[in-house]
Amino acid sequence: MPNRSTSRKTVVGLEIEPSHLAAVEVRPDTAVVERAATAMLAPGIMRDGEVVDVDALADALKEFFRDRKLPRNVRLGVANQRIVVRTLDAPPLQDKELAAAVRFEAQNLIPMPLDQAVLDFQVLGPVETEEGPRTRVILIAARRDMVDRLVSATRRAGLRPVGVDLSAFAMIRALAPPPGVASSGGAVLYVNVAGLTNIAVAHGYTCLFTRTVAGGFDGLAGELAERCGLTMQHARQWLMHVGLVTPMTELAGDESILAEARTVLSDGVRRIADEARNSLDFYRAAPDALPVEEAVLCGPAVTVPGFVEELGARIGVPIREGAVSEARPGVLNEADADRVAVAAGLALEERKA
Repeated sequence: MPNRSTSRKTVVGLEIEPSHLAAVEVRPDTAVVERAATAMLAPGIMRDGEVVDVDALADALKEFFRDRKLPRNVRLGVANQRIVVRTLDAPPLQDKELAAAVRFEAQNLIPMPLDQAVLDFQVLGPVETEEGPRTRVILIAARRDMVDRLVSATRRAGLRPVGVDLSAFAMIRALAPPPGVASSGGAVLYVNVAGLTNIAVAHGYTCLFTRTVAGGFDGLAGELAERCGLTMQHARQWLMHVGLVTPMTELAGDESILAEARTVLSDGVRRIADEARNSLDFYRAAPDALPVEEAVLCGPAVTVPGFVEELGARIGVPIREGAVSEARPGVLNEADADRVAVAAGLALEERKA
Protein backbone atom coordinates (compact mmCIF):
# COMPACT_ATOMS: atom_id res chain seq x y z
CA MET A 1 0.00 0.00 0.00
CA PRO A 2 1.28 3.53 -0.63
CA ASN A 3 3.28 4.58 2.37
CA ARG A 4 1.90 7.16 4.75
CA SER A 5 5.16 7.83 6.59
CA THR A 6 5.88 11.26 8.04
CA SER A 7 9.34 10.45 9.38
CA ARG A 8 12.11 12.83 8.34
CA LYS A 9 14.87 10.46 9.38
CA THR A 10 16.79 8.38 6.88
CA VAL A 11 14.55 5.61 5.62
CA VAL A 12 15.90 2.40 4.11
CA GLY A 13 13.87 0.71 1.42
CA LEU A 14 13.70 -2.98 2.34
CA GLU A 15 12.62 -5.62 -0.13
CA ILE A 16 12.27 -9.17 1.20
CA GLU A 17 12.24 -11.71 -1.61
CA PRO A 18 11.99 -15.51 -1.19
CA SER A 19 15.69 -15.81 -2.04
CA HIS A 20 17.26 -12.54 -0.91
CA LEU A 21 17.13 -9.30 1.07
CA ALA A 22 17.80 -5.92 -0.52
CA ALA A 23 18.24 -2.66 1.41
CA VAL A 24 18.82 0.75 -0.15
CA GLU A 25 19.30 4.35 0.93
CA VAL A 26 18.73 7.02 -1.71
CA ARG A 27 19.37 10.72 -2.05
CA PRO A 28 16.29 12.74 -1.04
CA ASP A 29 13.74 13.10 -3.84
CA THR A 30 15.80 11.07 -6.30
CA ALA A 31 16.36 7.41 -7.12
CA VAL A 32 20.14 7.87 -6.89
CA VAL A 33 21.49 5.17 -4.58
CA GLU A 34 23.73 6.27 -1.70
CA ARG A 35 24.09 2.83 -0.09
CA ALA A 36 22.95 -0.63 -1.13
CA ALA A 37 23.27 -4.08 0.36
CA THR A 38 21.93 -7.51 -0.53
CA ALA A 39 22.12 -10.92 1.10
CA MET A 40 20.79 -14.35 0.27
CA LEU A 41 17.87 -15.61 2.35
CA ALA A 42 17.60 -19.23 3.43
CA PRO A 43 14.88 -21.30 1.72
CA GLY A 44 11.59 -21.74 3.55
CA ILE A 45 11.48 -18.34 5.29
CA MET A 46 9.36 -16.74 2.56
CA ARG A 47 6.98 -18.50 0.21
CA ASP A 48 5.07 -16.90 -2.67
CA GLY A 49 5.81 -13.44 -1.27
CA GLU A 50 4.56 -14.16 2.26
CA VAL A 51 6.40 -14.73 5.54
CA VAL A 52 6.35 -18.37 6.58
CA ASP A 53 8.81 -18.29 9.51
CA VAL A 54 8.60 -15.01 11.45
CA ASP A 55 11.42 -15.85 13.88
CA ALA A 56 13.83 -16.95 11.16
CA LEU A 57 13.15 -13.79 9.15
CA ALA A 58 13.67 -11.65 12.25
CA ASP A 59 17.03 -13.33 12.88
CA ALA A 60 18.11 -12.87 9.26
CA LEU A 61 17.11 -9.19 9.26
CA LYS A 62 18.86 -8.54 12.57
CA GLU A 63 22.12 -10.01 11.28
CA PHE A 64 21.79 -8.26 7.91
CA PHE A 65 21.29 -4.78 9.38
CA ARG A 66 23.84 -5.26 12.17
CA ASP A 67 26.63 -6.46 9.90
CA ARG A 68 26.07 -3.66 7.38
CA LYS A 69 25.39 -0.94 9.99
CA LEU A 70 22.23 0.19 8.22
CA PRO A 71 19.73 2.72 9.63
CA ARG A 72 16.80 1.16 11.45
CA ASN A 73 13.87 3.03 9.87
CA VAL A 74 12.56 0.90 7.01
CA ARG A 75 9.82 1.03 4.42
CA LEU A 76 8.67 -2.44 3.42
CA GLY A 77 7.49 -3.77 0.08
CA VAL A 78 4.81 -6.39 -0.46
CA ALA A 79 4.01 -8.41 -3.57
CA ASN A 80 2.03 -11.63 -3.71
CA GLN A 81 -1.00 -13.13 -5.39
CA ARG A 82 -3.26 -12.58 -2.37
CA ILE A 83 -3.06 -8.80 -2.72
CA VAL A 84 -6.10 -7.48 -4.55
CA VAL A 85 -5.77 -4.42 -6.79
CA ARG A 86 -8.88 -2.89 -8.37
CA THR A 87 -9.69 0.32 -10.22
CA LEU A 88 -12.89 2.11 -9.26
CA ASP A 89 -14.62 5.42 -9.95
CA ALA A 90 -15.66 7.12 -6.72
CA PRO A 91 -17.72 10.29 -6.26
CA PRO A 92 -15.67 13.50 -6.68
CA LEU A 93 -15.00 13.98 -2.97
CA GLN A 94 -12.00 15.06 -0.93
CA ASP A 95 -9.87 13.46 1.78
CA LYS A 96 -11.91 11.75 4.51
CA GLU A 97 -15.13 11.73 2.49
CA LEU A 98 -13.34 10.11 -0.45
CA ALA A 99 -11.73 7.54 1.85
CA ALA A 100 -15.13 6.65 3.28
CA ALA A 101 -16.63 6.32 -0.21
CA VAL A 102 -13.78 4.08 -1.36
CA ARG A 103 -14.16 1.85 1.69
CA PHE A 104 -17.90 1.56 1.03
CA GLU A 105 -17.29 0.56 -2.61
CA ALA A 106 -14.60 -1.90 -1.50
CA GLN A 107 -17.26 -4.14 0.02
CA ASN A 108 -18.39 -5.06 -3.50
CA LEU A 109 -14.92 -5.35 -5.03
CA ILE A 110 -12.73 -7.11 -2.48
CA PRO A 111 -13.13 -10.90 -2.12
CA MET A 112 -12.34 -10.91 1.60
CA PRO A 113 -14.03 -9.60 4.77
CA LEU A 114 -12.99 -5.97 5.24
CA ASP A 115 -12.18 -6.57 8.91
CA GLN A 116 -9.50 -9.05 7.75
CA ALA A 117 -7.99 -6.66 5.21
CA VAL A 118 -5.65 -3.69 5.15
CA LEU A 119 -7.04 -1.17 2.65
CA ASP A 120 -5.42 1.75 0.92
CA PHE A 121 -5.87 3.58 -2.35
CA GLN A 122 -4.04 5.78 -4.83
CA VAL A 123 -5.87 8.62 -6.59
CA LEU A 124 -5.42 8.58 -10.37
CA GLY A 125 -7.40 11.75 -11.02
CA PRO A 126 -10.77 13.05 -12.25
CA VAL A 127 -12.59 11.26 -15.10
CA GLU A 128 -15.83 11.80 -16.97
CA THR A 129 -18.23 8.86 -16.90
CA GLU A 130 -21.83 8.19 -17.94
CA GLU A 131 -22.81 9.05 -14.37
CA GLY A 132 -20.94 12.35 -14.50
CA PRO A 133 -17.57 13.42 -13.05
CA ARG A 134 -15.84 10.88 -10.83
CA THR A 135 -12.49 10.40 -9.10
CA ARG A 136 -10.66 7.34 -10.38
CA VAL A 137 -8.63 5.47 -7.79
CA ILE A 138 -6.63 2.28 -7.52
CA LEU A 139 -7.80 0.31 -4.51
CA ILE A 140 -5.38 -2.05 -2.76
CA ALA A 141 -6.38 -4.71 -0.24
CA ALA A 142 -4.00 -7.09 1.52
CA ARG A 143 -4.70 -9.80 4.08
CA ARG A 144 -4.11 -8.30 7.50
CA ASP A 145 -2.44 -11.45 8.79
CA MET A 146 0.06 -11.31 5.92
CA VAL A 147 1.00 -7.71 6.68
CA ASP A 148 1.10 -8.40 10.43
CA ARG A 149 3.62 -11.24 10.02
CA LEU A 150 5.88 -9.05 7.90
CA VAL A 151 5.75 -6.13 10.33
CA SER A 152 6.18 -8.45 13.32
CA ALA A 153 9.37 -9.99 11.91
CA THR A 154 10.73 -6.53 11.16
CA ARG A 155 10.07 -5.26 14.69
CA ARG A 156 11.52 -8.38 16.30
CA ALA A 157 14.71 -7.64 14.36
CA GLY A 158 14.92 -4.27 16.11
CA LEU A 159 13.85 -2.31 13.04
CA ARG A 160 11.25 0.45 12.86
CA PRO A 161 8.79 0.02 9.97
CA VAL A 162 7.55 3.47 8.93
CA GLY A 163 5.48 2.36 5.97
CA VAL A 164 4.33 -0.55 3.81
CA ASP A 165 4.02 -0.14 0.06
CA LEU A 166 3.22 -2.20 -3.00
CA SER A 167 6.46 -3.36 -4.59
CA ALA A 168 4.95 -2.48 -7.99
CA PHE A 169 4.56 1.16 -6.95
CA ALA A 170 8.16 1.20 -5.72
CA MET A 171 9.42 -0.32 -8.97
CA ILE A 172 7.72 2.46 -10.93
CA ARG A 173 9.10 5.22 -8.67
CA ALA A 174 12.63 3.90 -9.08
CA LEU A 175 12.59 3.33 -12.84
CA ALA A 176 10.20 5.89 -14.36
CA PRO A 177 11.86 8.84 -16.16
CA PRO A 178 12.22 11.83 -13.81
CA PRO A 179 9.94 14.86 -14.22
CA GLY A 180 11.02 17.08 -17.09
CA VAL A 181 12.24 14.25 -19.30
CA ALA A 182 10.46 14.33 -22.64
CA SER A 183 7.72 11.72 -23.03
CA SER A 184 5.41 10.89 -25.90
CA GLY A 185 2.52 10.51 -23.47
CA GLY A 186 2.20 6.73 -23.68
CA ALA A 187 2.34 4.16 -20.89
CA VAL A 188 5.21 1.89 -19.88
CA LEU A 189 5.11 -1.79 -18.98
CA TYR A 190 7.33 -2.72 -16.01
CA VAL A 191 8.29 -6.34 -15.31
CA ASN A 192 10.31 -7.47 -12.28
CA VAL A 193 11.40 -11.12 -12.62
CA ALA A 194 12.70 -12.21 -9.21
CA GLY A 195 11.12 -14.54 -6.64
CA LEU A 196 7.78 -13.84 -8.31
CA THR A 197 7.01 -11.91 -11.47
CA ASN A 198 5.64 -8.45 -10.72
CA ILE A 199 3.93 -6.67 -13.63
CA ALA A 200 2.75 -3.07 -13.79
CA VAL A 201 1.63 -0.52 -16.36
CA ALA A 202 2.25 3.13 -15.52
CA HIS A 203 2.08 6.62 -16.93
CA GLY A 204 4.82 8.66 -15.30
CA TYR A 205 4.76 7.67 -11.64
CA THR A 206 1.07 6.74 -11.71
CA CYS A 207 0.32 3.02 -11.70
CA LEU A 208 -2.56 2.20 -14.04
CA PHE A 209 -2.55 -1.59 -13.63
CA THR A 210 -0.61 -4.18 -11.67
CA ARG A 211 -0.64 -7.89 -10.92
CA THR A 212 1.70 -10.45 -9.43
CA VAL A 213 2.06 -13.91 -10.96
CA ALA A 214 3.70 -17.07 -9.70
CA GLY A 215 7.04 -18.00 -11.14
CA GLY A 216 10.15 -15.90 -11.55
CA PHE A 217 13.90 -16.27 -11.71
CA ASP A 218 13.96 -18.24 -8.46
CA GLY A 219 11.38 -20.62 -9.89
CA LEU A 220 13.55 -21.24 -12.95
CA ALA A 221 16.57 -21.90 -10.74
CA GLY A 222 14.53 -24.25 -8.57
CA GLU A 223 13.31 -26.14 -11.63
CA LEU A 224 16.86 -26.62 -12.90
CA ALA A 225 18.12 -27.56 -9.44
CA GLU A 226 15.48 -30.29 -9.15
CA ARG A 227 16.09 -31.68 -12.63
CA CYS A 228 19.88 -31.85 -12.27
CA GLY A 229 20.42 -32.33 -8.55
CA LEU A 230 22.04 -28.90 -8.07
CA THR A 231 21.98 -26.42 -5.23
CA MET A 232 19.99 -23.27 -5.86
CA GLN A 233 23.17 -21.21 -6.02
CA HIS A 234 24.71 -23.51 -8.62
CA ALA A 235 21.47 -23.56 -10.60
CA ARG A 236 21.45 -19.75 -10.76
CA GLN A 237 25.06 -19.78 -11.96
CA TRP A 238 24.26 -22.31 -14.67
CA LEU A 239 21.33 -20.23 -15.93
CA MET A 240 23.52 -17.14 -16.19
CA HIS A 241 26.29 -19.16 -17.86
CA VAL A 242 24.04 -20.76 -20.48
CA GLY A 243 21.76 -17.83 -21.26
CA LEU A 244 19.74 -17.58 -24.46
CA VAL A 245 22.34 -16.27 -26.92
CA THR A 246 25.49 -18.39 -27.15
CA PRO A 247 25.21 -21.46 -29.40
CA MET A 248 25.10 -24.65 -27.35
CA THR A 249 28.17 -26.01 -29.15
CA GLU A 250 30.23 -23.11 -27.84
CA LEU A 251 29.29 -23.53 -24.18
CA ALA A 252 31.60 -25.34 -21.77
CA GLY A 253 30.30 -27.75 -19.15
CA ASP A 254 28.23 -30.85 -18.58
CA GLU A 255 26.17 -31.32 -21.74
CA SER A 256 23.10 -32.61 -19.92
CA ILE A 257 23.04 -29.61 -17.55
CA LEU A 258 23.63 -27.22 -20.45
CA ALA A 259 20.66 -28.68 -22.32
CA GLU A 260 18.38 -28.59 -19.27
CA ALA A 261 19.38 -25.00 -18.45
CA ARG A 262 18.61 -23.82 -21.98
CA THR A 263 15.25 -25.63 -21.93
CA VAL A 264 14.32 -24.15 -18.55
CA LEU A 265 15.22 -20.66 -19.72
CA SER A 266 13.40 -20.96 -23.05
CA ASP A 267 10.25 -22.30 -21.40
CA GLY A 268 10.51 -19.73 -18.60
CA VAL A 269 10.82 -16.66 -20.80
CA ARG A 270 7.90 -17.93 -22.90
CA ARG A 271 5.68 -18.31 -19.79
CA ILE A 272 6.63 -14.89 -18.43
CA ALA A 273 6.00 -13.30 -21.83
CA ASP A 274 2.58 -14.97 -21.95
CA GLU A 275 1.71 -13.51 -18.54
CA ALA A 276 2.92 -10.07 -19.62
CA ARG A 277 0.86 -10.21 -22.84
CA ASN A 278 -2.23 -11.36 -20.93
CA SER A 279 -1.74 -8.45 -18.53
CA LEU A 280 -1.41 -6.02 -21.44
CA ASP A 281 -4.54 -7.42 -23.08
CA PHE A 282 -6.49 -6.92 -19.84
CA TYR A 283 -5.17 -3.37 -19.42
CA ARG A 284 -5.83 -2.46 -23.07
CA ALA A 285 -9.45 -3.57 -22.76
CA ALA A 286 -10.19 -0.44 -20.71
CA PRO A 287 -11.83 2.21 -22.93
CA ASP A 288 -9.38 4.95 -21.89
CA ALA A 289 -6.21 2.83 -21.83
CA LEU A 290 -3.08 4.62 -23.02
CA PRO A 291 -0.91 2.93 -25.66
CA VAL A 292 1.99 0.99 -24.14
CA GLU A 293 5.10 2.18 -25.93
CA GLU A 294 7.93 0.36 -24.17
CA ALA A 295 8.73 -2.25 -21.53
CA VAL A 296 11.29 -2.12 -18.73
CA LEU A 297 12.71 -5.30 -17.17
CA CYS A 298 14.39 -5.47 -13.78
CA GLY A 299 15.33 -8.18 -11.28
CA PRO A 300 17.88 -11.02 -11.38
CA ALA A 301 16.65 -12.19 -14.79
CA VAL A 302 18.43 -9.26 -16.46
CA THR A 303 21.76 -11.00 -15.72
CA VAL A 304 20.83 -13.87 -18.05
CA PRO A 305 22.32 -13.17 -21.49
CA GLY A 306 19.55 -12.64 -24.02
CA PHE A 307 16.67 -12.67 -21.51
CA VAL A 308 15.81 -8.99 -21.98
CA GLU A 309 15.82 -9.21 -25.76
CA GLU A 310 13.89 -12.48 -25.92
CA LEU A 311 11.22 -11.22 -23.54
CA GLY A 312 10.76 -8.05 -25.57
CA ALA A 313 10.49 -9.98 -28.83
CA ARG A 314 7.82 -12.25 -27.38
CA ILE A 315 5.83 -9.42 -25.80
CA GLY A 316 6.02 -7.38 -28.98
CA VAL A 317 7.02 -4.13 -27.24
CA PRO A 318 10.44 -2.41 -27.36
CA ILE A 319 12.22 -3.34 -24.14
CA ARG A 320 15.17 -2.10 -22.09
CA GLU A 321 16.86 -3.05 -18.85
CA GLY A 322 15.75 -0.99 -15.88
CA ALA A 323 18.54 0.30 -13.64
CA VAL A 324 18.93 2.84 -10.86
CA SER A 325 21.80 5.31 -10.64
CA GLU A 326 24.56 5.23 -8.06
CA ALA A 327 25.86 8.26 -6.17
CA ARG A 328 29.49 7.15 -6.45
CA PRO A 329 31.21 4.48 -8.54
CA GLY A 330 31.17 1.18 -6.68
CA VAL A 331 28.05 1.83 -4.61
CA LEU A 332 26.29 -0.81 -6.71
CA ASN A 333 28.52 -3.80 -7.18
CA GLU A 334 27.67 -6.44 -9.74
CA ALA A 335 25.82 -8.60 -7.21
CA ASP A 336 23.60 -5.72 -6.06
CA ALA A 337 22.73 -3.88 -9.24
CA ASP A 338 20.16 -6.35 -10.55
CA ARG A 339 18.32 -6.69 -7.22
CA VAL A 340 17.88 -3.19 -5.82
CA ALA A 341 15.38 -1.36 -8.05
CA VAL A 342 12.35 -2.13 -5.88
CA ALA A 343 14.25 -1.36 -2.66
CA ALA A 344 15.39 1.97 -4.13
CA GLY A 345 11.79 2.86 -4.92
CA LEU A 346 10.71 1.91 -1.41
CA ALA A 347 13.23 4.37 0.02
CA LEU A 348 11.53 7.22 -1.88
CA GLU A 349 8.53 9.19 -0.81
CA GLU A 350 5.61 9.10 -3.23
CA ARG A 351 6.53 10.89 -6.44
CA LYS A 352 4.36 12.65 -8.99
CA ALA A 353 5.06 13.20 -12.66
